[in-house]
Amino acid sequence: MTKDYYKILDITEFSTIDEIKCAYRALARKYHPDIAGNSPSIIAKFKEINEAYEVLSNKTRKADYDAARRFYSYAQNGASKKTNTSNTCTDSNINQKNNFDKKNYNKKTFHDKKTNFSFNWEELFKFSHTNENRTPKKGEDIYSDVEISVFEAINGTSKVINMLQTTICPKCNGRKFVNGGKCENCNGSGETSIYKRFNVKIPAGIKDKSKIRLAEEGEKGINGGKNGDLYLTIHIKEPKGYKTEGLNILKTIPVTPFEAVLGAEIKIPTIKGNVALKIAPKTRSGQKIRLSGCGIEQNNKIGDMIVTIEIQIPKDLSTEEISLYKKLQEISNHNVREI
Repeated sequence: MTKDYYKILDITEFSTIDEIKCAYRALARKYHPDIAGNSPSIIAKFKEINEAYEVLSNKTRKADYDAARRFYSYAQNGASKKTNTSNTCTDSNINQKNNFDKKNYNKKTFHDKKTNFSFNWEELFKFSHTNENRTPKKGEDIYSDVEISVFEAINGTSKVINMLQTTICPKCNGRKFVNGGKCENCNGSGETSIYKRFNVKIPAGIKDKSKIRLAEEGEKGINGGKNGDLYLTIHIKEPKGYKTEGLNILKTIPVTPFEAVLGAEIKIPTIKGNVALKIAPKTRSGQKIRLSGCGIEQNNKIGDMIVTIEIQIPKDLSTEEISLYKKLQEISNHNVREI
């Protein structure tokens, strides 16, 4: 009895099943390799948390574990309390204690008349070996993140995801050794890692940070147990150059000085495809133009696309263009800085 599962989950022996689940979920998320990193210590901690939960969440296995835990505590502390009642320690006391240990530990059933406590060694062996090695165990759940654009969230999309999954080595079945030697297939780790490809359908109208569950697509179960599940958290990101405000889509469009002065018709991309946008003559920088019905459509409502005009001077002006700007400077008598 080297592991205290209650200490691992930071709960007590009297915690309810809901409290056990709550503690497990918090720790599993905190120490999941996708979040906390893939260092050996994190992976070992994550597996330890799952091991503790597998035992304490199962009524039968928890009862066996509690019995073994009580016996271990008694074996560690019970005898020492009796021998420590005296301040002197003689060789006869030590020999008497050793004889007591040998006498009782060689029996199949240990019984203390004063405390009326009994424990069967075969049950302990069955719990620590048979149950651990043969009882079906559900595989661990896997968590990952998927990024999609606003438009993909609106219309729905499909994403191809490659996931690195750790499974029990099929050759040694997780025992790490085959015929007395280290398993060559997993190099003695008891596990193998493979990439698996998933084509995930993301429904239209999905919300940011929603989760999609792929049943039994997590890590492989042990001893015939069910596979774990794969949980994908959806993160919606606005595409470059676009912003959203409710159902409205906001975009800034650059135009040249002569397009702003003379007017123009330019094509801009929207959810419904390219749309012709008319720039009126003498349009100022910062002026907004509304394209009705070109926004986000949800729940039988549809927003607009609001375009903000931004006048920009081209980076590479020709000599002729600069000459024309000089001519314009000469003939212009406007002062735009006047209040």
